[in-house]
Amino acid sequence: MNLGKVFSEVYPMLLDGLLITVEVTVLSLLMALVLGLCSSLMGISKVAPLRWISKAYIWIIRGTPLMVQVFYIYFALPQLLQLAGFDVRFSSFTAGVITLTLNAGAYMSEIFRGAIAAVNTGQMEAARSLGLSNGRAMRKVILPQAFRICLPSLVNQFIITLKDSSIISVIGLADIMYEAKIYVGRTMEAFASYTWTAVFYLVVITILTMVARRVERRINI
Repeated sequence: MNLGKVFSEVYPMLLDGLLITVEVTVLSLLMALVLGLCSSLMGISKVAPLRWISKAYIWIIRGTPLMVQVFYIYFALPQLLQLAGFDVRFSSFTAGVITLTLNAGAYMSEIFRGAIAAVNTGQMEAARSLGLSNGRAMRKVILPQAFRICLPSLVNQFIITLKDSSIISVIGLADIMYEAKIYVGRTMEAFASYTWTAVFYLVVITILTMVARRVERRINI
């Protein structure tokens, strides 16, 4: 239970795992932002099929555990594609990115939808009266204001996704949690190993929160 000794041994493993964790999280969040925005715009569209697709997507993701989603993407989806004649197999990294993207995208969709709804309807009417098309008014007037409104919620979702990435270790992704489990299995130093793992997560999330608050202050100036 020597924290110093365990740290010196587990530090290189946790650092390698942390790099994978950050990489899979950043990639997932970038794609989830695009997916979430597209889904939210589909959800408020006047085209009924687009609204149905958005609602079904959000309903499925919010109604199933992340663990089930990652197993489905990694094990079930390749089997389904194989039956359809496509021989596709996902690496644990790819499956992790897809799962986190789909999961975070659904929640971001609701965040964006709520933020867009919170913008005064008079803004759209004013933009249309100036001759802007509906799409241009949304892009130039509504979305910038909506982004300011939803920034705190987006940061919260970023943090949730970063923490949720630890679940991907169940399919063999060599993230920080996976490396910690490997070390514990070899040394049985569970207390010290998982303590340092928690510290690593705390440091990264604290830095993310500080950066986000600074960005939020700049935007609100």
